Amino acid sequence: MENTEPKPESAEEEIVDESTLASGEEALNQMMADYEIKLGEMRELILRERAELDNQRKRLQRDLDQARKFANERLLGELLPVIDNLERGLAADKGEGSGLHAGVELTLKELLRVVGANGLVVIDPLGEPFNADHHQAMSMVESDQVESNHVVTVFQKGYVLNDRLLRPALVNVAQ
Repeated sequence: MENTEPKPESAEEEIVDESTLASGEEALNQMMADYEIKLGEMRELILRERAELDNQRKRLQRDLDQARKFANERLLGELLPVIDNLERGLAADKGEGSGLHAGVELTLKELLRVVGANGLVVIDPLGEPFNADHHQAMSMVESDQVESNHVVTVFQKGYVLNDRLLRPALVNVAQ
């Protein structure tokens, strides 16, 4: 095999070529180091962008789940007075053997089943300890029948929709 590289004619020319080669190699090494730094920065940027997209996707999914969970909140809230009126009508009607009483009672049971299937839970705290998160105290009363700080009377039942308070129970609390 023949060597095709031109041979330097003098020692001086050989030194110039080696210094040129060394400086070119240093420049290449510097360029390579710069590109590795840029590559690292780009990788970091891509990872951050991926994480941001993943977080945004999770946020949107959580918002969508919340929207589905509470989409019927307004409708169920507007049905609460209907339930209250049916319960008051049953309490006022003393003719428990009548067909009207039985029909209203069945209507109320069906309505409660439907709203219960949609996530509505009744809060009827009679005799339970007072809970400021779910009860609204109308007044404090003296009572020998119930322990202190327990509900004595329920004026209006409360309702919770999927663990969110829709309406607090209106109550009297024992002193």
